[in-house]
Amino acid sequence: MAVWGLGSRLGLSGCFGAARLLYPRFQSCSPQGVEDGDRFAVELVTEKGHIFAEELQKIQCTLQDVGSALATPRSSAREAHLKYTTFESGPILELEQWIDKYTCQLPPLTAFILPSGGKISSALHFCRAVCRRAERRVVPLVQMGETDANVAKFLNRLSDYLFTLARYAAMKEGNQEKIYKKNDPSAESEAR
Repeated sequence: MAVWGLGSRLGLSGCFGAARLLYPRFQSCSPQGVEDGDRFAVELVTEKGHIFAEELQKIQCTLQDVGSALATPRSSAREAHLKYTTFESGPILELEQWIDKYTCQLPPLTAFILPSGGKISSALHFCRAVCRRAERRVVPLVQMGETDANVAKFLNRLSDYLFTLARYAAMKEGNQEKIYKKNDPSAESEAR
């Protein structure tokens, strides 16, 4: 089975129902493939064997469903395909439960947290950044009615989950999180 085809050589992304979208890999506004980046980043963390590894594996599968929903534009897909790729709210509710489970074990947030806290925590912060980029690219598709609003909601909650998990991983590994501190230009000029 070929991994590539003529369409991918021309920069076209396949959609359910044989439609093709022109989304070159280098094009910055492409929603297709962003969830691939998150699945890869999540795999980096999953290999470390944390207690949340099963949750991350389940998220990887759900991200495949996100990709299916994105590859099935409502304006051109057949009803049977739309029914098959409908994105339900179950995964969103599950993420919210996981967020609550970890949040109650963490110290309350009193400042902005910078991506830090060790390798696992930093990898989770990286996953969050990829997820936020995906969310920003999906929102216009939701606004145009081309994909289910639950896809954007899922990506939003996934971002929150990854942030919470990054903090949890740092705490469990005994690593310090870096706190954002605003630069004070007046203090710099006084020091000169």
